[in-house]
Amino acid sequence: MIEFIIAGIFTGFFSGFFGIGGGTILVPILLYLGLNIKTAIGVSVTQMMVSSIFGSFLNYKKGLLKLNDGIFIGIGGALGASLSGILVSHLTNTSLGFIFLGILSFAIIKFFYAPHTNDKEEINNKLLFLAVGFFVGLIAISVGVGGAVMITPILVGMLHYDLKKAVSLSLFFVVFSSTSGFISLASHGLVDYKLGFEVAIFSMIGTFIGIKTYHTINPKNHKKQLLWWYILIFILTAIKIL
Repeated sequence: MIEFIIAGIFTGFFSGFFGIGGGTILVPILLYLGLNIKTAIGVSVTQMMVSSIFGSFLNYKKGLLKLNDGIFIGIGGALGASLSGILVSHLTNTSLGFIFLGILSFAIIKFFYAPHTNDKEEINNKLLFLAVGFFVGLIAISVGVGGAVMITPILVGMLHYDLKKAVSLSLFFVVFSSTSGFISLASHGLVDYKLGFEVAIFSMIGTFIGIKTYHTINPKNHKKQLLWWYILIFILTAIKIL
């Protein structure tokens, strides 16, 4: 059990630090600890739900989270994630693994070219936010990630958001997608409640530390660290699947 406690704290830290749900970290760790990918996805989504709610609360208290900007992306994410149980039930473990790698590839490419600060006007289109949220929620939750791994590059690289604001909004998006995804996966018997909530509770410790650290770091360095983390997770996951 100690390995899962450490995994929860470790994942929670990076969840808060990078504004991600944690699935890009936790799913590969759980695979290496011997879980199959569907069980790992269920545990990961449970952890994401708890840590994203806690982390978004901390960001809101700090004044970094603007609810009006994220609500439509979040609603779209919840709608898309609500169908994730169907998708997971009908795809093989190998297919889910390659979808996971595809999402990471997208994040790495978009984030490499995106600026860490943006002087262009932000694009605020409610229908576009709903559409983006729906697609990301469906795909991301189905492979055990909260969606921030895709949302952050989209907000920064395509909708001209500053990195720090995008990180806070991305974690807020995970609240919607992971909660909806948790309900959907649970309804299909794909959640290990005991293990999932044990990992989630300990992840809150890491989330608190991660957010405290994130507030003190330079955006340029923050972007570099996030990019290198995506690359590392891609390599480790590819080795495990292939």
